Amino acid sequence: MSQRIVALFPLLVLIASVIALLYPPLFTWFSGPLITFGLGLIMLGMGITLRWEDFHRVSKIPGKVFLGVTLQYTVMPALGYILGYIFQLPKEYCAGLCLVASCPGGTASNVICYIAGLDVALSVTMTTLSTLLAVFMTPALTSILVGNRLYVDTFGLFWSTVQVIIIPIALGISLRRWSPSFTQRLLPSMPVLAVFMITLIVASIIGAGKTFIIDGGFSLFASVFSLHALGFFFGYVLARLFKSTNITAKTISIEVGMQNSGLGVVLARQNFASPLVAIPSAISSLFHSLIASFLAGVWRWQSTKKM
Repeated sequence: MSQRIVALFPLLVLIASVIALLYPPLFTWFSGPLITFGLGLIMLGMGITLRWEDFHRVSKIPGKVFLGVTLQYTVMPALGYILGYIFQLPKEYCAGLCLVASCPGGTASNVICYIAGLDVALSVTMTTLSTLLAVFMTPALTSILVGNRLYVDTFGLFWSTVQVIIIPIALGISLRRWSPSFTQRLLPSMPVLAVFMITLIVASIIGAGKTFIIDGGFSLFASVFSLHALGFFFGYVLARLFKSTNITAKTISIEVGMQNSGLGVVLARQNFASPLVAIPSAISSLFHSLIASFLAGVWRWQSTKKM
């Protein structure tokens, strides 16, 4: 039963997103601290599947971590700038596209890697490192690309990382180590919990941004979709060119293609006068989740078929 629910992840995200657009209150209640709690719960579940030895193994391949983070902060910002020009977006949308393209990988990428059966420890390591680097990289890249100065709350960004990633993962790993029988009973339900939580989070963001999303127009939707689709593609292809294994390349692909769209929305609202700058980030949360959940379903099916 749990395998079927996980396999239906892309469909669940799509259905929930459509319902959120038709009737936002059904999902918008899940916001603020609840989103933080939901992500933390997902990360706890993933932590239960990990061991400290997994991170020790990843520490032996720093080149792959460096490659993933480098692609995150080169491929995506470059795509954001180029696509804004190709689709001739208004300057506010261009700024928003470049902003979300310059954000770090989101925790949703860890969830996708978890569901797809990829290298979760590598994904978590890349997400954590890219998030910490975002304190400097996101404002610097956005300023270079759109010519605006951008302030980032350094402590807030760091504390969010600690709350949503580091503490839950460490707690999950500790539970597995010190209470193996308890965590064995929890393991079968963790992928299902991840599916429902990420579906709730995506639908909540879509519902909250309904007006902006509907008014966006074809060029805006096409540019945001292309940003993520090409991010996944180049992330995989370039990782393979650098002699990464198939699983490592898929993990890097997910990490590169998915952005912390929530951070993009917050930064846009806090640092730009026009509310239009936040729209690409709101749409981004839907597209990268749909593309990534589809890939997760396909890759998980492929790995199950081989067994």
